[in-house]
Amino acid sequence: MSRIGKMPIPVPSGVDVKIEQGLVTVKGPKGTLQQEIVRGMIVKMEDGIIIVDRPSDIKMHRALHGLTRTLVNNMVEGVTKGYQKILEVHGVGYRAQLVGANLQLLVGYSHPVDIVPREGITFEVGQEANTRLPFITVLGINKQVVGQQAAEIRAVKKPEPYKGKGIRYKGEEVRRKAGKAGKAAGK
Repeated sequence: MSRIGKMPIPVPSGVDVKIEQGLVTVKGPKGTLQQEIVRGMIVKMEDGIIIVDRPSDIKMHRALHGLTRTLVNNMVEGVTKGYQKILEVHGVGYRAQLVGANLQLLVGYSHPVDIVPREGITFEVGQEANTRLPFITVLGINKQVVGQQAAEIRAVKKPEPYKGKGIRYKGEEVRRKAGKAGKAAGK
């Protein structure tokens, strides 16, 4: 039995869950999310708790049991708390700013790069107080969309291994490489 799949999902107050044939709809204070459920997986609600079961022990059902439970749990958590990803902008002269709802990045190209937010996504831009390092916060209720939008922002200028310049996730370690061997010898 899947350890993740058999864990119950508590439904907090203020969250409305509707389970129909092959579709789970979760409505909460931050918005509404829908997820199609793979045919065969059993999702039911009992006494304010969502339970995900599998119809048999075949390999496909075992594989989808934990996934289905995690997707439903992410929906419940998303409409109550929401999700966020924080990105840091490293580099001299590199900046990020909001232009309306769009994000504008100045990261060493000859032109600014504009990023239009996906549906349900908002951006926040700020600077850390002690390092004055610009950061971008991607906010939304759908975990998958927040992660995808953050990955697209990071792809504009990935951190390079020599000086570490670029856009990276908060807390991400960038493996640094040594420069040219001639520089180290003083030539």
